[in-house]
Amino acid sequence: MKKILSYTLQNWDKIPQSAFLSNEDREAIEVVGRVLPFKTNNYVTDQLIQWDQLKDDPIFTLNFPRRGMLLPHHYDKVAALMGDEQKLNVVIEDIRRELNPNPSGQEHNVPEFKGKRLHGLQHKYRETVLLFPRPGQTCHAYCTFCFRWPQFSGLPDMKFSIKEDYELYIEYIKDHPRVTDILFTGGDPMTMNATLLRAHIEPMLSRGMEQIQNIRIGTKALAYWPYRFTTDEDADNVLRLFDDIIQSGKHLSIMAHFNHPVELSTPAVKEAITRIRNTGAQIRTQSPVLRHINDDPNVWAEMLKREVELGCIPYYMFVARDTGAKHYFEIPLAQCQAIFREAYQKVSGICRTVRGPSMSDHAGKIQILGVNEAAGEKLFVLRFIQGRNPDWVAKPFFAKFNPTATWFDQLEPAFGEKEFFFEHELGDYLRDALERDRGAY
Repeated sequence: MKKILSYTLQNWDKIPQSAFLSNEDREAIEVVGRVLPFKTNNYVTDQLIQWDQLKDDPIFTLNFPRRGMLLPHHYDKVAALMGDEQKLNVVIEDIRRELNPNPSGQEHNVPEFKGKRLHGLQHKYRETVLLFPRPGQTCHAYCTFCFRWPQFSGLPDMKFSIKEDYELYIEYIKDHPRVTDILFTGGDPMTMNATLLRAHIEPMLSRGMEQIQNIRIGTKALAYWPYRFTTDEDADNVLRLFDDIIQSGKHLSIMAHFNHPVELSTPAVKEAITRIRNTGAQIRTQSPVLRHINDDPNVWAEMLKREVELGCIPYYMFVARDTGAKHYFEIPLAQCQAIFREAYQKVSGICRTVRGPSMSDHAGKIQILGVNEAAGEKLFVLRFIQGRNPDWVAKPFFAKFNPTATWFDQLEPAFGEKEFFFEHELGDYLRDALERDRGAY
């Protein structure tokens, strides 16, 4: 299948004739799409969306803006100015900056090295560096919940992308010998052609980079354009690269984003998964739990089972980040944990590699282990899966139960404590984020 058309605001009205969009639907796409990025493609529209069930179709909601994705006062402002581009652009930028772009202190993860800030690199955890190749800062389609929406919008100061000489990034990694894992992310690195992808990955395989043990590629391509690994012109070259990574002695993990079982149902995605696994690469799967999409333990149980049947490894259930259209997708933490727990009970042990629900907060990945009572107080039981300080990891701690909280910053320490055990140290970490010596990594 060829990618005949990417649907954007300029041509979204060319979607299949079977689509019955109301005038309200069409207006929402135009209005919300001016603020939050919108793009999809003909694989999604032809094979994943149920056009006769648009009101409740999860894949339509994942790809096409709905009115509720903007707060009412923001929606009204944009709608009132449609056609007046000069005023509209000013309002759009103001709204975008109110939507908490780049949440969880990502700016603190960008290091300075040899007098330059490395805008295309994040180093939050000791062992892992994230790289943002410039050609990979787009996607085959944009998820409406995406926490990296500023990568695709008109906020250049909020975009992470390799702007400097790539060799400087390689030097940075060599200068931090505790780094063992490289995650290529975006956007979606799998939008790059095979030659560009190889140019970014091969330095990790070269002499002098023996410290690198694991290479990860974050991608939604399996769900939104599986032909990247099957019939695209350079699909075989991509798989050859994967094979070369494995033959070099490195571990390769494709970090695949699947948000609903429908995305695992087509012959194309099944073939793509088989071809990737035949190179020796692993596929690990992850998704936030999202209202309107997968806020149902039965949906999660089905998704986990399908992933395992296809040879993938369930990895994370995330809490939807507090950015963009969060009010539309967010779920109280107590409900997230209940969904996880019930889904976990519905699957066999082989599916229980999934971890969650997890919040990627300033301090690290914080998992909600459960709800319990102690000393007459109802509590959230929490722990770090990953932390800015590795010593925080796997250390249980407690927060007061809050039935409406949707993010960690809405929780308070339990048992009368004034702050969580890590908060004072976290303040020091954030203040010194750009001056950390190499030993701290």
